[in-house]
Amino acid sequence: MYNPKSHNAEEFISHQEILDSLKYADENKNNVELIDKILEKAKLGKGLTHREASVLLACDIEDKNQEIFELAKKIKQDYYGNRIVLFAPLYLSNYCVNGCVYCPYHAKNKHIPRKKLSQEDIAREVMALQDMGHKRLAIEAGEDPVNNPIEYILDSIKTIYSIKHKNGSIRRVNVNIAATTVENYKKLHDAGIGTYILFQETYNKESYETLHPTGPKHNYNYHTEAMDRAMEGGIDDVGLGVLFGLESYRYEFAGILMHAEHLEAAFGVGPHTISVPRIRKADDIDPDVFDNGIDDDIFAKIVACIRIAVPYTGMIVSTRESADCRKRLLELGISQVSGGSKTSVGGYFQPMPEKEDSAQFDVSDRRPLDVVIKWLMELGYLPSFCTACYRNGRTGDRFMEICKDKQIHNFCHPNAILTLKEYLEDYASPETKAVGEKLISKEQKTLECPECVKLKVAEDLEKIEQGGRDYNF
Repeated sequence: MYNPKSHNAEEFISHQEILDSLKYADENKNNVELIDKILEKAKLGKGLTHREASVLLACDIEDKNQEIFELAKKIKQDYYGNRIVLFAPLYLSNYCVNGCVYCPYHAKNKHIPRKKLSQEDIAREVMALQDMGHKRLAIEAGEDPVNNPIEYILDSIKTIYSIKHKNGSIRRVNVNIAATTVENYKKLHDAGIGTYILFQETYNKESYETLHPTGPKHNYNYHTEAMDRAMEGGIDDVGLGVLFGLESYRYEFAGILMHAEHLEAAFGVGPHTISVPRIRKADDIDPDVFDNGIDDDIFAKIVACIRIAVPYTGMIVSTRESADCRKRLLELGISQVSGGSKTSVGGYFQPMPEKEDSAQFDVSDRRPLDVVIKWLMELGYLPSFCTACYRNGRTGDRFMEICKDKQIHNFCHPNAILTLKEYLEDYASPETKAVGEKLISKEQKTLECPECVKLKVAEDLEKIEQGGRDYNF
């Protein structure tokens, strides 16, 4: 039975409910009257159900699809404006006991170099990331209770936060590690993490068990219920994601929205972020083996429909995607991107020799962070390194309340300007700095906040020029 309030994975992600929703979408994909009704509801900015959104995704009426894209653009602007948050992944260890058939870290892969960063290694990697300008990291590690126990993750977080190099500091560490216990989530919360991220990979239980034949990750229910345990452990910002290409994209689309609905129903707060990776080539992995790949047009529509369905949720696209693809997705709903990323264990401090490369997947957008920043600004976006909400208690339901009321502009826009100014002063190339200074001047004039806030922004910008750092609202 489908029950979004249940804490049983097979009830809040009901296989039959997904099948019924896909059937309903097929039956109504050309129902103009219903589609118009759904679009009118979506224009209220309160979101859609998984079934309503599935109708929009299935719709093949060209003019209605254009309405969907235009509405996604408007909702993105209304909630997130032109801000794009920057982050980088930091892979700590690729030791893993699981048998995931789509990941090169799977336990049977005997030719990928296995590596685990020491705390000294992590310190060097963090300084290299700080020298690029990063303030926010997402740490990644394979599941291995011997090599990567929770104590190692906690020590690594402590090390990352301790490094103050030149004017650099990592102000927020997000964590992407395997499903764990409530007790361990409490430890992560007490360590001061930002968002706990865990990709479902696929919501189809039968496919999931086939794709994860061995290891603790084989347990579908334990994995799918991880966000419930994270919430119970005090982590109120969680990030969902599926790996598009493993299963039917429409099935995954309905599943991830049902997961978001479950978190709202059970905890009163939906996901802080939704990630939309597509499967990519990697060591020992051929994406052509999987027959559910999606092209760029379908991918764009998925992003647009997610944005419409959950307008309050941040959306992430990584360097898996090309610059052209990322450009297209930015206006449709994406609010966070990685930049200058390495998907190997190590590699920021010094280039990784090819024979030692342990990349989890091929990176499509290989541009340095400074080039990405300049590119974003020239497209009219405001790059942001802000982490103020985490550090000022604006998380979980407190963040969502502000976001759903479209009030995050009052905090996020000024903070984005200030963190961009820091980047320009400390790390930008002369060309990027010139573009950035013009953008900041323009953005100051468009601030939608009280006059006292505008004056404070101007004052803080001057303080940053004089050497001050980390001003925020």
